[in-house]
Amino acid sequence: MKQWNFRNAGGAESQNALRGGAYALAISAVVLAILVAVNLLVSVLPARLTKYDISASKLYSITSNTKVVAGALEQDVTIYWVVQAGEEDEVLENLLSKYDSLSDHINVVKKNPDVYPTFTQQYTDETVQNNSLIVECGQRSRYIALDDIYLGDVDLYTGRYSTTDFDGEGAITSAIDYVVREELPQLYLLEGHGEAELPDSFREQIEKENIEINTLSLLTVDEIPEDADCVMIYAPKSDLSEEERNLLADYTKNGGKLLAAAGPVEEGNLETLYSLLSDYGIEAAEGIVVEADREHYTFQGPPALLPAMHSHAVTQPLMDENYYPVMPIAVGLTLTGSEEAVTELLTSSDAAFSKRAGYQLTTYEREDGDVSGPFALAVSIETPGGGSIVWFTSSLFLEDVWNAASSGANSNLGMNALSSLIGETEAMAIRSKSLDYNYLTISDSTASLLKAVMIGTFPLLYLLAGIWVVMRRRRLQNEPV
Repeated sequence: MKQWNFRNAGGAESQNALRGGAYALAISAVVLAILVAVNLLVSVLPARLTKYDISASKLYSITSNTKVVAGALEQDVTIYWVVQAGEEDEVLENLLSKYDSLSDHINVVKKNPDVYPTFTQQYTDETVQNNSLIVECGQRSRYIALDDIYLGDVDLYTGRYSTTDFDGEGAITSAIDYVVREELPQLYLLEGHGEAELPDSFREQIEKENIEINTLSLLTVDEIPEDADCVMIYAPKSDLSEEERNLLADYTKNGGKLLAAAGPVEEGNLETLYSLLSDYGIEAAEGIVVEADREHYTFQGPPALLPAMHSHAVTQPLMDENYYPVMPIAVGLTLTGSEEAVTELLTSSDAAFSKRAGYQLTTYEREDGDVSGPFALAVSIETPGGGSIVWFTSSLFLEDVWNAASSGANSNLGMNALSSLIGETEAMAIRSKSLDYNYLTISDSTASLLKAVMIGTFPLLYLLAGIWVVMRRRRLQNEPV
């Protein structure tokens, strides 16, 4: 009878189990090594490849506009980050890391004021706060204060100041555009008719977008300066002369750009100024527009209009974000012709009417002689010679109080109009981002714990699981059948 060699058979099974266990351990070690290598690789990758922004306002992202500006750089730009050790703002740090990885021409350098106490004096006389920035290229530089990065406003109801917006990207990209540019766009503000001063917030926005502001009196020139990229008429209190009107008409018909914010005046009228629009089939109604439809005026009253917006480069950004401009104390425009070159930007409701009494009105009720609507409250005109006109019929809509009432929509509307006329650059298109979001905040100890779990604990658990599987297989193989 044949004898079975159980000892040799058992030995072979043990050797097979040992080889299988060694193989599993080797695989586990390889996987562990790969995980460690991947972690090391990820740690040296640029922030733009390893961090993802899921915030509603894309606070931690940079726009395609900044990428275009950075991609076009041919000169080296240095961003000095003035901050004490341990006082770094996390949002700003994340943003600067993205700029640093965008272009070989951008270099972010941290300057600790405790180590370099006099460094900022060559760039500004202001007291420099932590997390302020200085952007430099060659002999040109721009100082960006922390207050220009984190913007705030006074609440109309509580009177308290609060930080509302983050404008880090807009400020930095604008500064980069400024220091590398040889020539800046020129805006000429008309004077000589009691024009109001530009509101500080709007003037600051213009300067931030690298537009130089000049003044112009049409009484002292024979033609609009050749370097004028745009002429702006803001809140005149008296009318133009016929000669001034003709200068502006010739300027726009020959390719010039005109931005007007001209509403009703307390004394007299602006008949000659508004005759610029009659060349394009637009007539101005006498008086002040009043809304009878409650859905088309604000709580300030029927003359504080909430107009309907129509799709155009000037209005579309506001429509996309569901913002609503406020047009207070406005003139009503009526399109009498079929000019294809005219686009209505803002319009009243059908229930609106114009009070002929103007500033002397005593009631918001309709009276005999009042002019029926609807009206256009802002128009865009393309002239035959390649010029453009954007006209707002309110002199007050850019004032800070009305801009606050519209949550900044009025200022954005004005800047959109100016940018479209001058020829918007990528840097000009970047607006601030709302800080109306919820933080997901974890402590340093929690962050360290998460790192240890992800880098150490998980791979170790995977290894132990592999060892357990191997040991279990060996035990099952040695059990008698």
